Formats: sequence, C-alpha cells, structure tokens
Amino acid sequence: MARLILAIETSCDDTCAAILDGRRILSNLISSQAAAHAHFGGVVPEVASRHHLELMAPLMQAALDEAGVSLSDIEAVAVTAGPGLIGALLVGVSTAKAIAAPRRLPLIPVDHLQGHVAANFLEPEPLQPPFLCLVASGGHTLLAGVTDHAGHELLGQTLDDAAGEAFDKSARLLGLGYPGGPALEKLAAEGNPDAFEMPVAMARDPSLNFSFSGLKTALVYRCRELGDAGVAEHRADLAASFQAAVVGQLIAKLKRALKKGDWEAVALGGGVAANGPLRDAVARLCEEQGVRLKLVPRELCTDNAAMIGSAARFAPALEYPAYLAYDAFATGQRRAA
Repeated sequence: MARLILAIETSCDDTCAAILDGRRILSNLISSQAAAHAHFGGVVPEVASRHHLELMAPLMQAALDEAGVSLSDIEAVAVTAGPGLIGALLVGVSTAKAIAAPRRLPLIPVDHLQGHVAANFLEPEPLQPPFLCLVASGGHTLLAGVTDHAGHELLGQTLDDAAGEAFDKSARLLGLGYPGGPALEKLAAEGNPDAFEMPVAMARDPSLNFSFSGLKTALVYRCRELGDAGVAEHRADLAASFQAAVVGQLIAKLKRALKKGDWEAVALGGGVAANGPLRDAVARLCEEQGVRLKLVPRELCTDNAAMIGSAARFAPALEYPAYLAYDAFATGQRRAA
C-alpha cells in the first residue's frame, strides 16, 4: 500500500489538495470559492470549473511545500471521481492523470461520499468499523452502515433535497446570502426554535430515508403570510424554527437506525456535520443510547482532500495506462432499499 499520497478534491466549489502519510495528515489545503459565487446566491458550475483550473496547480504546490515533500516523493495520486459537478470533477481527474502518468504512479479514484465516511479514519483517534455514519452536506444526506474501511452500506438517503441545500435555500429566502448554512446557524442562535411550527417530514415513515423539500415549502408559505415586515421582525425565530426541524429529522432517523442495528459507535460527515446544534443533539442521543460518538474536526466535515486520501488507502488503484481512459461521474449509482 502506498503511504505518501497526493489527494485532490474538486467535486463542487472548493479546490482542495492534501498530502497524507498513511492516516497522518501532512497538509490539507482548501481554497474556497464562496466569494466568487456569493453574487449568484449559489454555485455556478461553469464558474466553479474555471476557478478550479486557475487554483489547482498552485494549491497542490502549496500542499507539497507545507508537507515538506516534493512531487518526486509521492507514491500515489488520489482524486474524487464523483458524485459532484461534472465539469469541476473533470478538472480534478484530469489533473490527477497529468500528475500520475509521467511517473507511472497508480491513480486511485474515490467516491466523494466514501470520503466523508473515511474522514473518521484519520488521526487523531481514528475510528475503527463497524459504526453508523450520518453524512449530511449540500448535495447529499444519507445514513451509512460502515462495516469495513473499504466501503459502506447505504441504509437510507434523502428522497429529494439534501439538508445542506435546504439550509442554503432557506438562508437565501431569509436574505442571509451565500453560503447560507453558517449564516443561518448564527442567526438561529438569537431566535426561538419553538416560535413557528415547521413540519418534520417522514416522521412516521418506517424507512431511514429523508425529505426536506416540504420543509422548504413550509418556510416559503410562512414568509408569505408574514410579509416583508413580518419576516424582518421574526427572521431569527424563523431561522431557529427551520434549523430545529432539519436537526429534528436527522436525529429521528439516526435514532431509528440505532434501534434497527447493533451499532456501538456513531460518526458524522459532510458540511452540515459542522452545525453546532446538530453536533449537540447527536451527542445527547449517543449518551442516551449508550453508544460512542466520533466527531471529526470541523475542517474535516466540509469538502477537503484529506478525506479523499483517507478513503484512497482502502480503495483499488488503477495502474498506468488503464486510468488514462477513466472518467468522472456526476451522480452516484447506489440507492436505498
């Protein structure tokens, strides 16, 4: 198994590069494009792809410099192959090929969602399977049953919008700009989560799937009822009530998953896993259920290349020249039963 890995992540709007020595992170750099997309109120795929092209080479060099190694020291190249924005992914995959091919290094394509799970394998205190992992981000929300390092079983997923997408769109509706999740969390801290009744979708559904589109619609109708003046007056309460409903659904499904399976530990992944109220709620649930909780640092919750390098340690590598024909994929193939 190659130890010194250069990892690349470009699935959405963050350009990321990392150097890993086994499960130890030597460098993990993220160049955010948030300012470039703020004017549009969300990520514009073509803009993201162009920025990845501009940022990738200097960011990789900065990651090598911070790690104190050179490109000649690298033993394998790992890259996010999907799911994500196809144009953005192609920048990363093409870059990885260009780095690996001249030295005939192995190339390791990584599933982005497995990357979020694999963030829990990194130092300090790497979590060993089996465990239950809630992955919640801007593009994905799912429950993963992790029984080994190489992959996971999809236990349930969102049937429509992801939790992070719901946060971003509700924040935009409340005039908070982009990225919306952190801004909504900050505003919600000033509000009353019981001020407005918000639906917790699929509460009685026996599956482990999620749904957030109805919750967004409920917020739209509530804002229409209040009018501009009412929204301005109750903005913090609306944010708090909306956040409580999202967290409530995530916790309800996580609790159901714990009851359905024999899990000794719970882990989180994805950008929404950085949300303070969610982390607190999961901690309370784990204490009540008597299971261990693994919370990775917030910088490993959002998209980053270290998690891709972590997953690559347990993923099959492609050898030269086979990977020259390899392509990225925009959407995942797995679905919950």
